[in-house]
Order: sequence, then structure tokens, then C-alpha cells
Amino acid sequence: MSRISDAFQKRKSLIAYITVGYPDIETTLRLVPLLEENGVDIIELGIPFSDPLADGVTIQNASYQALQNGVTPEVCLSVAALLKEKISIPMVFMGYYNPIYNYGLTKFCQKCATAGVSGFIIPDLPPGEAQDIDFAATEAGLDIIFLLAPTSTDERIKLVAAKSRGFIYLVSHSGVTGATANLPADLSSFVNRVRKTARQPLAVGFGISTPEQAQNIAKFSDGIIVGSRILQLVQTDPSLEKVATFIRQLRQSLD
Repeated sequence: MSRISDAFQKRKSLIAYITVGYPDIETTLRLVPLLEENGVDIIELGIPFSDPLADGVTIQNASYQALQNGVTPEVCLSVAALLKEKISIPMVFMGYYNPIYNYGLTKFCQKCATAGVSGFIIPDLPPGEAQDIDFAATEAGLDIIFLLAPTSTDERIKLVAAKSRGFIYLVSHSGVTGATANLPADLSSFVNRVRKTARQPLAVGFGISTPEQAQNIAKFSDGIIVGSRILQLVQTDPSLEKVATFIRQLRQSLD
């Protein structure tokens, strides 16, 4: 069992996404330990990219600022290596395929393992076209986490269930990331449809922004993923106290 899948064995998993280098590297290095201290089980470290097609305006802006700060995949690896000394929860990179491919698949996977990263999520890489990086990741002992959406066919669900390691990322709705007041009423049906085929833990992301939403989704999933709301709180409160309070509320809603 990998470190990522093991995180789901103890309780409903709370997974937090942040963009590396937003608003700056110093904040990333303070924020991740704070998230762990307040109840996060897995941290997603976003590698900023100029064309983040799966992300809404909050993460797009965070990526833009991080790129302006000079954050590259190499910088993200360096940040992960520093965080490895500060935290014990698994780290997952979430990034787009172009920078990773340009970096070099084998080199990237090897450096991820050295930096303490346990796996990665690549939203724009279909599972049927991931053979090369899957081989490199397997050689390095890393998980690849694939995504499914409510529009996924039964064939795609079977493929992702065969390929995904650590957990499967279930997108709550068709569209991009971002806090929303209303999640789809038939979300539980989607999760249950995937569970009939998959044996991996199922975590739901995209749109979750309140403890009430997290509590409702945790009734039928194995974990929840929150990103945009965290970045919004970081932007409005550089002390990070509001983020800490928000994460504690999410944790309580899941337990």
C-alpha cells in the first residue's frame, strides 16, 4: 500500500490544494505545515502553468502570480524537498503535462521521489496516453492519480480504475475548479457508479468550499479536496489564521 492510499485508512481524508509560490515561496513553506497541524491528510502542491485548462479564476490567478515570481518545476521540487523535513503527510504534485514532459519524464519522476513527493495528478493527460510517464513513475515508486467526471463513460471508468494508484480524483461537476454554493444533486450517484468498478479510495474535488458541503460529500466518498477557497483565504489574510480556522472546521465536519 502506498503512502497516499494509506492516508485513507484512518479516517475520511481531507486533501488540500495550494499553488507553489503563491503568493510567495515563504508563504508556501509556512502554509503546508499549518495545514497538516489543523487536520489535512494529503497536500496537493500545484505546479504553476500558463494555461491551466482545468482551473477556474482563483487558481488561474495564483498560477499567474507564481509564474511571475519565477516558480518553475525545478523550484517546486526544491520546495517539496524543504517541506519533506517539516511534515509527515504525503505530498502530491498537481501539474500539467507540457512542463513535465519538457523537464523529462524519467528525470522528473526520479527527482519527485528524492524530494519526498509520493505521486502526481496531471489533469490534461488522458489515462490511455500515459504509458511513458506511468512506466517512469512506477520505476520511481510514485502513484499516478487519474480523474473522472460525471460525464465519464463506463469504459473510461474501467480504464481509470485499472491505471490509477493512490486514489481516484472525482470531479464533482463538468467545468473548472472554483468555490461554488451549489454542488450537483446527483453527485452521490456518480460516486456510487465509480465505486462499482474501482477498488481505490474515491476523493471528490472541484467546487467544495464549506464544511457543510464537505460533510455531505463525505457520507458517500472517502475524502474531499479543497483548493480555491484556501487560496482565497490566503489572499485575504496573510497571517493564515483564517485558513487554519477553515481547515479545522472542515476536519470537524468529516470526523
